[in-house]
Amino acid sequence: MKRRTLLTGAGALMAGALARPALVRAASATTLRFVPYADLALLDPIITTNYVTRTHALMVFDTLYSLDTAYRAQPQMVAGHEVASDGLTWRLTLRDGLRFHDGTPVLGRDVVASLKRWAQRDAYGGALFATVDELSAPSDTMVQFRLKRPFPLLPDALAKPTSYVPVIMPERLSATPATQPVPEIVGSGPFRFVPEERVPGSLNVYRRFEAYRPRPDVTPSFTAGPRIAHFDRVEWRTIPDGATAAGALRSGEIDWWEQPLVDLVPDLNRQPAVRVDLVETAGLIGQIRLNHTLPPFDNPAISRALLAAVDQTEMMDAVAGSDPAIRRGPVGIFTAGGPMASSAGMEALTAPRDLAAAKRALAAAGYKGERVVLLSGTDVPRINAICEVMADACRKIGMNLDVVATDWGTVNQRILNAKPLDQGGWSMFGIFSGGLDHLSPAYHLAARGNGRAGVPSWLTDAPLEELRGAWFDAPDLDAQKALAARIQARALEVGAYLPCGQYFQPTAYRRDLEGMLTGLPLFWNLRRSA
Repeated sequence: MKRRTLLTGAGALMAGALARPALVRAASATTLRFVPYADLALLDPIITTNYVTRTHALMVFDTLYSLDTAYRAQPQMVAGHEVASDGLTWRLTLRDGLRFHDGTPVLGRDVVASLKRWAQRDAYGGALFATVDELSAPSDTMVQFRLKRPFPLLPDALAKPTSYVPVIMPERLSATPATQPVPEIVGSGPFRFVPEERVPGSLNVYRRFEAYRPRPDVTPSFTAGPRIAHFDRVEWRTIPDGATAAGALRSGEIDWWEQPLVDLVPDLNRQPAVRVDLVETAGLIGQIRLNHTLPPFDNPAISRALLAAVDQTEMMDAVAGSDPAIRRGPVGIFTAGGPMASSAGMEALTAPRDLAAAKRALAAAGYKGERVVLLSGTDVPRINAICEVMADACRKIGMNLDVVATDWGTVNQRILNAKPLDQGGWSMFGIFSGGLDHLSPAYHLAARGNGRAGVPSWLTDAPLEELRGAWFDAPDLDAQKALAARIQARALEVGAYLPCGQYFQPTAYRRDLEGMLTGLPLFWNLRRSA
């Protein structure tokens, strides 16, 4: 029996018994009930790349700039900026009336502290700050960058809409080390988080921030433009079982299911009160991340040998079935169909799959039976699927594999542990990134060689970092593409991570919701029709 068939069958038995007792009907026009793809285990968007945390962050926090649907940076918290003729000084002026959820005004020093904390974790932020000579707040309403060399992409970096999001927090919170979560969630966005109603593993609640001042622009476009909250209350309800969530959506007990199981989409399409659509238009890319600080993956030859065991077709079959309309591939380091995609080094993934040859390559690379711990998030079906396929391949090529299957929130907490395996460490885990995150070296967090300063995997590789730095200095698009091809070849050569394929995840929501934006799951502009 296939994994997806088993999951669906088990869920169907539970749906009738659990859906109605577990949830309150979504009867109020002022309350939106949303089911995220996984539990919101981590609340601080600077300590995790988890997308459920990113989506939460976009509700609660605001950013200086934002992106429109053409991926152009637009002012958000700033009224505008001035750039010196030599490109070395940028002065950003904050909009009037910006306030945090605790009632305090947003000041220049809050922005400075927030951006410094963000840049310690984010790839784009690190590139920007490598050019910064001084970041200061000459006044409460102004922020000034003095640069060592021009960085024309400064607004683009500060408009980044996905992990890690350059959110603005009060200075007192941004003083928290970037490796530790902030003690409370206080932003200045259109919704405020309600910690006293939080039930870990089950419920998170947001309320409309009455003091929020949207931009005066006329039309929202991706994350740009006015962010108007039409719902007084938003409830995130964690429902791990797919059939239960589907039943709740059909009956109106929930309003929006972020990521329905692909197996259940045909039935949802037949429901007159339900709409199925694509919101994340850049797709999702699967990866198996490797811990490069522990044996056996501290040996790049072993990481590279494992690429030969990755079958993207089999993995995407398990995730999304065989429908070519929601799949794309093969995918390398950069998003398939994107401007930086190339064929460089792709033979490691596109050559005929030969597990016997992979087993020989693993032995030749020096693998000696070291224990390998694979973390699988069982409540996120697509992650569970690629982990199951990867586990089967690892066992077939002779790896001493231990699969630890838990909920995705627990996985996200454990991957922060850099200790040895016998102290709670790990060797591999499955994850999906949005195609937006893999469009270029500016966004791509996993194609880095910056060691412990990077995302969990912690690869140290100077050539990767040098190529990435050169990409930012490239004079034109052709030069950027050439460098991106070299980055891809190098990342595959050292086995930075294992690309598992790309697909497009549908979302499902009640037809009485209107104004849903595309690009990412966004909660402003969304309203219930009369």
